[in-house]
Amino acid sequence: MARARAGELLRSEDWVSVWLGAVLIILVLVGVRPEAAGLSCSDGLDGLFGAGSLATTFGVGAALGVLCLIGVRLMEGAVRGFAVAFGAVFVLAWAARAIACNSTLSERGVSYAITALALGLFVSNVLGVPGWLRGAIRTEYYIKTGLVILGTNVLFGQVLEAGMYGMVQAAGVIAVIWYLCFWLSRKLRVDEEFSAMMATAVSICGVSAAIAACGAISGDRKKLSYVTSLVLVVAAPMMILMPLAVDWLDLSDIVGGAWIGGTIDTTGAVVVAGESIGDSATNAATIVKLSQNALLGVAAFALSVWWTVRGGAGGADNAERPEVSAAVIWERFPKFVLGFLATSLLFSFVLTDGLVDATGSLLKGLRTWLFALAFVCIGLETRLRDLLSMEGGRPAAAFVVAQAANVLWTLLLAWVLFGGSIFGVPDL
Repeated sequence: MARARAGELLRSEDWVSVWLGAVLIILVLVGVRPEAAGLSCSDGLDGLFGAGSLATTFGVGAALGVLCLIGVRLMEGAVRGFAVAFGAVFVLAWAARAIACNSTLSERGVSYAITALALGLFVSNVLGVPGWLRGAIRTEYYIKTGLVILGTNVLFGQVLEAGMYGMVQAAGVIAVIWYLCFWLSRKLRVDEEFSAMMATAVSICGVSAAIAACGAISGDRKKLSYVTSLVLVVAAPMMILMPLAVDWLDLSDIVGGAWIGGTIDTTGAVVVAGESIGDSATNAATIVKLSQNALLGVAAFALSVWWTVRGGAGGADNAERPEVSAAVIWERFPKFVLGFLATSLLFSFVLTDGLVDATGSLLKGLRTWLFALAFVCIGLETRLRDLLSMEGGRPAAAFVVAQAANVLWTLLLAWVLFGGSIFGVPDL
């Protein structure tokens, strides 16, 4: 029994992701700090193609490759295939980030997540994915490690300091919109697994939430790819239309920002939409989005327990459900969520503010590299023809209707909490 537990700690993808994330964080904390993780959009072409930048970038890539390779070995994966293919996947991620640095694209809210997904889709659907490249397509491995590091940037103290309004709004959105989207999806005969991922994406924080949900319920990666694509496609027009709606409805900047932060599902699009209104709108939007991110780990934990108690994907329809013990819940619980919560608590309440500030940018850069790798892999694994035909388009219909309901419900919450008619207007 003890040997089996030790094997899980060393070989399961969830635990390996936690250890890899922890190693990266420890290295940064003890002083291994390559500048900007090797890529800087603010320095123009020199920040992308300068000799120093390229050396640091691919040095970081090599280090990530070695550490990820050790993890693959622990998971008893194909080490040689991963070693051969990782460099190519990293180059695709670097190209996607370089494209996203274009000022025209960035001003329109086109983030590296969109360019990475698009580049991967282009290779998969136009060029075709060669067999040798598949060795490094490990979407969940990169994402789970990135989510562990994300905890270093989700500081509970910042959310509380900014006020409880954002947290209350985030909790209100999650409680109502998650259930509504799940119920609607089931009414449209979308399976439970798909419904849970879409409901989590719509109600919390888009792509990251969908990824966490997929891990919590051991979901199908094809469905995760579909949900990710939906989130990014729907966020683009919302980024343009919602600031116009704020003006048309004559909302205050703070109410408008809180509305935007609670409905648009990608952080880059939230910032762009908020900045098109003003500083107060940007601050309110950021606080609400940060509050949603802070609840991600708690929501993933709750979803994992709920999913296990229901007996998995067929839980609602099974006449006989297995008995659920604490051991079963622990076995199915996504361990990377523990890493996320642990790092968030460490950086929120244990480390000094100076150390947090000194390491925050680099850790965010490492997380961005891991997410860029993951988004490229999602594209490489996705065939658009399969997505368009998936379940007759019913998941897309459920997602769009749920997002429309989210827009209306979040507007009401933003007006109540930030409008000043009931509570005092926060100083943002």
